[in-house]
Amino acid sequence: MSPMAEIAEGARVFRTAWFTKAARKARIEDGELCAAVRAAMAGQADDLGGGVFKKRLDKNRSRSIILAKGRRYWVYAYLFAKKDRANIDDDELQAFRKLAGLYAAKTEVEIDMELKAEAIVEICHDDQAQV
Repeated sequence: MSPMAEIAEGARVFRTAWFTKAARKARIEDGELCAAVRAAMAGQADDLGGGVFKKRLDKNRSRSIILAKGRRYWVYAYLFAKKDRANIDDDELQAFRKLAGLYAAKTEVEIDMELKAEAIVEICHDDQAQV
């Protein structure tokens, strides 16, 4: 079974430009990100409320913040090393909740515009990896 299998039908998974740079530096591959989203969809992530999830990555060395208020778009927005900080603070959580709401309200046209502008990169859609 591929790591992208079982992504909920119609769900699309993205990483922001900022997250892309941080993941590259941490050597976290898209296959791991897709597998982590699949686990989050199955309830294996910390639900921080308001469409914000925290998921462990990189053999428990890193934490990711995933935005998925409508659960149609899953967006990797932030990455931090466990050794550098324990968690995000309340102000950051509020900002991520607001951003999750904005992504939930986006149309396919708006998402396509962000893709073309390279503000986000699609990494998996349904059960297909985006290469």
